Amino acid sequence: MKPLKKVDRQILAALMKNARHSDNKLARKLGISQPTVTRRRAKLERDIIRSYTVVPHWAKLGFKLLVITFTKSREARTSPKKLEEVLAKSKEWMRQHPNVLMCVGSRGMGMGGFMISIHRNYSEFDSLMRDHDIELGGYLDDVQNVVVNLDGGPILKPFDFKYLADFIDM
Repeated sequence: MKPLKKVDRQILAALMKNARHSDNKLARKLGISQPTVTRRRAKLERDIIRSYTVVPHWAKLGFKLLVITFTKSREARTSPKKLEEVLAKSKEWMRQHPNVLMCVGSRGMGMGGFMISIHRNYSEFDSLMRDHDIELGGYLDDVQNVVVNLDGGPILKPFDFKYLADFIDM
């Protein structure tokens, strides 16, 4: 994919800061025409923007834990057919757990998988990990978790894409 044009980076950055801006407001803010914003936004929505979403204050919604799970799969060292089977089963398991926010392959610390999940309490987290072990544990050599308390102390920088917007607009 070709690098984004400056106008596209500006529009994307403005939307990351506030996705509720109308094309008209974006045009005034960026000093370009409204039809240009509308046309460029449509292209960004086709090629770059996956969705518009809200980033809530998790603890105020009752979510107390954010968990980062690292996995090491023995299937990554077997046949491509077996790996594909494991990936399909893993994707299905992820679909059944809406509190799993992201899951991707990764590198580092001897691990090959990375999952982010959010939970109301430790019991809910424990239940997810028990189900994970039952359904997928046979494919894994190791599972490690980092548990983050979202309601226990200062959050120095809350998760929000608005911070990334300034980086994208460079």
